Amino acid sequence: MRDYELMYITRPTLQPEQQEALKERVLKIIQEKGGELKKVDIWGKRKLGYPIKRETEGYYVVMDFSGDEALVNEIDRVLKITDGFLRFKILRTDHRKR
Repeated sequence: MRDYELMYITRPTLQPEQQEALKERVLKIIQEKGGELKKVDIWGKRKLGYPIKRETEGYYVVMDFSGDEALVNEIDRVLKITDGFLRFKILRTDHRKR
């Protein structure tokens, strides 16, 4: 298993319950695909560097997890088709330890 970092930005207009539901959806995928969540860091609402889908602010969350390529592909697929996510990026972090 490799280490990854997922950073995603959601719409700032979502209610706290909706923000939590999106976070739980990602956590559920990690658990179902045999991954291991290491850390969740909620940055909260911040101003974007440039407008994304007509939004000037976003709600930021960073998750560190470990898993295989199938897990990363599933997270990528689900986040692309889920409303509420403005942007996301999955980075492999285990190569940094060398």
